[in-house]
Amino acid sequence: MSKMPTPYPETRKGDVVDTYFGTQVADPYRWLEDDLSEETAAWVDAQNALTQQVLSQITYRDKISATLKSMYDYERITAPFVEGEYTYFYKNDGLQNHSVLFRQKDAGEPEVFLDPNTFSEDGTVSLTTVAFSEDASMVAYMTSTGGSDWREAFIMDTETKALIGEPLKDIKFSGLSWYKNEGFYYSSYDKPDGSELSAKTDQHKVYYHRIGTAQSEDAKVFGHVDSEKYRYAGAGVSEDGRYLIAYGANTTSGNHYFVKDLSLENPQWQVIYDQDGVDVDWVTSKGDDIYLITNLDAPNKRLVKTSITNPSPENWVDVIAETENVLSISTVGGQLFANYMIDAKSKVFQYDLEGQLIREITLPGVGTASVNNGKIDATKTYFTFANAITPTTIYALDLATGEPTVFAQPKTAFDASKYVSEQVFYTSKDGTRVPMLITHRKDLVKDGSTPTILYGYGGFNISLTPRFSPIVAAWLKLGGVYAVPNIRGGGEYGKAWHKAGTQMQKQNVFDDFIAAGEYLIENGYTSSEKMALSGSSNGGLLVGAVMTQRPTLAAVAFPDVGVLDMLRYHTFTAGAGWAYDYGTSEQSKEMFEYLLGYSPVHNVKEGVRYPATMVTTADHDDRVVPAHSYKFIAELQDHHAGDNPVVIRIEKDAGHGAGTPISKRIEESADMFGFALYHMGIKSL
Repeated sequence: MSKMPTPYPETRKGDVVDTYFGTQVADPYRWLEDDLSEETAAWVDAQNALTQQVLSQITYRDKISATLKSMYDYERITAPFVEGEYTYFYKNDGLQNHSVLFRQKDAGEPEVFLDPNTFSEDGTVSLTTVAFSEDASMVAYMTSTGGSDWREAFIMDTETKALIGEPLKDIKFSGLSWYKNEGFYYSSYDKPDGSELSAKTDQHKVYYHRIGTAQSEDAKVFGHVDSEKYRYAGAGVSEDGRYLIAYGANTTSGNHYFVKDLSLENPQWQVIYDQDGVDVDWVTSKGDDIYLITNLDAPNKRLVKTSITNPSPENWVDVIAETENVLSISTVGGQLFANYMIDAKSKVFQYDLEGQLIREITLPGVGTASVNNGKIDATKTYFTFANAITPTTIYALDLATGEPTVFAQPKTAFDASKYVSEQVFYTSKDGTRVPMLITHRKDLVKDGSTPTILYGYGGFNISLTPRFSPIVAAWLKLGGVYAVPNIRGGGEYGKAWHKAGTQMQKQNVFDDFIAAGEYLIENGYTSSEKMALSGSSNGGLLVGAVMTQRPTLAAVAFPDVGVLDMLRYHTFTAGAGWAYDYGTSEQSKEMFEYLLGYSPVHNVKEGVRYPATMVTTADHDDRVVPAHSYKFIAELQDHHAGDNPVVIRIEKDAGHGAGTPISKRIEESADMFGFALYHMGIKSL
């Protein structure tokens, strides 16, 4: 382990104290929440300077960077999709910061349609949503600057590529859904007072933009009155143009659902479902019949059919009933594809709209498959398949025969034949059986000496299924082990698995992750001295909580863009919507005390030797605001008793991760891998 080259920058302590249910809680670094202040900016620069000084000790970062580049440097394309007379697809030559949208007419040469690499010199402006009008004569597309969740929308004539009208501003957490060729629906919040990157955004609204009019004239169509106040709201038009569907939600789990029949002269919203705690999502429609996927009375989800004449739950009829495995649905060509997650791995079945099984789709192996949605008149579709050592391959699927054929198989520098990805099951603290995917070289010697990254998430019903990552491939090529446990809080085993890691059961998530680390050590994959903990966003909270509860579990910790101040997370941007998973400090005395008991910012103890830590965040993260990370590193630097460094890497002009240029991903990963290996005692590569 290396010693800190210089003292930590001084971080001023304020005298802010909050009182929760009679308990006073000091918040000495409250001033770091002000992302507009010069003092915060100076502090960021000082912290980044120190971090670069720490990283400069690591002489082999260039070698790691070269390995990362070699793993990224292969052509990647997406499955094609048809709009009008053209077939569109995204392609990245390998090291381009952003994938380019191409189009091709018949057997002609592909041409560049939209190239986000030209949007900015440094790659900090990215392309997000792209949506075509009914006849594909126009396209609306959104861009993000510096990784922000706030977006701009542009409208373009697809033939001439000329922009139409002025761009729409200040769109957030939104899709784009066209109604015929007349206009499209989108969602946003009122622009907040103060910092748009941290101020609370509470009421989401759906607007309709008519082509040829100013944004100021856009009509509010949903979520704009007191009886319809939602933190998240959205709307979309069915493929046949008949139905407008809207959802509203106040947390990330559960939503209210509504439909409007646009074929009527004066259509009114009809309630499909309007109670909290249940997920309802649109699948498709056929005439008066509406198909929905839901977890109402079905924790693992089921597909139901109802009628526009009376779409409420008492009239729902199962098309594909719930099973013991979690269901997701895609639809194309009037067919249904049921994708079941079995111990975090995919099985896919093809059904007709009456729920009659047509066939099981033969997958090329054990991993994650995803069938693309497509148009009602399609005769073929595409699905992707990947696992930890198999780069994402695209297969064409004939709907009539169910026969898959390879459409695009990437050629990478990663030699999968040298590696193995194995699923194991281990027992958590309370006896719960938890799966974990461990990927490593086939010739691994289990003597506890192998550098290992333990990566986790554990929240918001999100499932970590096997996938290929050039970043992980680089870690494997460097000789490391990469382990991903499917801990509670995720969606791998349905709603019950998710709920078992929420609110006053959140400790289960941390216990599952700790038990995963213990399994790796006990079975010789690694040791505490050779292990790093890693997680992003809710996973950053996971790492922060585990390293403060079990500081000796691992040598290195990477809390990335983490939710780390559990008493105040809900006061920033749309954070209040996370309360289903976390609860809030204002909810009850019991919930406050529970949150205080694990909140990473509030559980850094004086005189404890913490792992070598590199907190990572970005100055434009307006989802999990960087103040979480700022306050956590300030506490660590003040209390940490070890001589190994605890530092923060703050990316400028970047956000929560989406749209980050590949060049920045490579830089950050090289810094993380170098930091990990160096503080595992590896001084040369």
